[in-house]
Amino acid sequence: LVRASIGIFKNFEKTMGRDIGLVEGGYLLTAYTEGEVERYKKAIAMQNEVGADVRLVTPEEVREIVPYYNTEGLLAGAYCPDDCHSDPFLVTVGYAENAERLGVEVNLHTEVKAIKKEGSRTKTVVTNRGDINCNWVVNAAGGYSAEIGRMLGLDLLTVSYRHQILVTEPIQRIQDPLIVNFYHQIYFRQTAHGSFLSGQSDKGEKPSHNVRGTWPFMVEQAKKLTHLVPALKDISVVRQWAGLYNMSPDAQPILGRVPGVENFIVAIGFSGHGFMLAPVVGVLMAEQIVYGEARTLPIDELNIERFKDGMPSSKEANVV
Repeated sequence: LVRASIGIFKNFEKTMGRDIGLVEGGYLLTAYTEGEVERYKKAIAMQNEVGADVRLVTPEEVREIVPYYNTEGLLAGAYCPDDCHSDPFLVTVGYAENAERLGVEVNLHTEVKAIKKEGSRTKTVVTNRGDINCNWVVNAAGGYSAEIGRMLGLDLLTVSYRHQILVTEPIQRIQDPLIVNFYHQIYFRQTAHGSFLSGQSDKGEKPSHNVRGTWPFMVEQAKKLTHLVPALKDISVVRQWAGLYNMSPDAQPILGRVPGVENFIVAIGFSGHGFMLAPVVGVLMAEQIVYGEARTLPIDELNIERFKDGMPSSKEANVV
């Protein structure tokens, strides 16, 4: 799914006519324990089998890739130079503009209040700005996906948690890849115009729709960032914000049809991996509607029915 999405991202400006701030800077996961190293080795072997250029790198090689990174305590890294990052706001606007050119009506500031059924089919979406009759309903509501499901009497098994991010003032270019550090529970990258974006999973966070920023987050992030990249110690934070991670029981997305409602499909529970999967998931959801099945890639193993016999004994470990 990720590899298919990367292809769409890299051709976005050509096909959609909008610059999305794409930076092909790579992706670096750092390992500080032997357990992490072994996990990365297994993941890299699988990724290499499907043609991804991912390799295990030494602390010395990490310093070559990211010269300002503090490698104290570092055992290894998993590095893919082909990975990229871009601006999700510009991507969203690019899709919306092209959809509108094709005749799609985009309703902003429109709250879904209820969904009416007729037999086993959805019939009408009730909003604060009027009713919308529909042939299909796609639940891609992110942090509110479970609430949409409950409108149809469905338990979609997703739960939402607050995740916070900060952005600094811009500085000269010192880092290309996105760095994900599970040991210190932090991820950060330098944007095209020089600022650093950084976030983490807050300890003890409870399920909620709370998207307020907190001062303890800022303090903890400052300590982590200045330890890992000492060159950032004198720069200023310009703002912070929070959003929702929509988590599934196994931290993998839930895609496709839902038993009990014929014309209702979901793209939910991405567990922090939504943006990187979004372009191809959009294609797959369209295929489900038009053809009755996903054709670009098989997604049956990501259907909600994988949980029908109970909750998973294990879950995706690479979530930060």
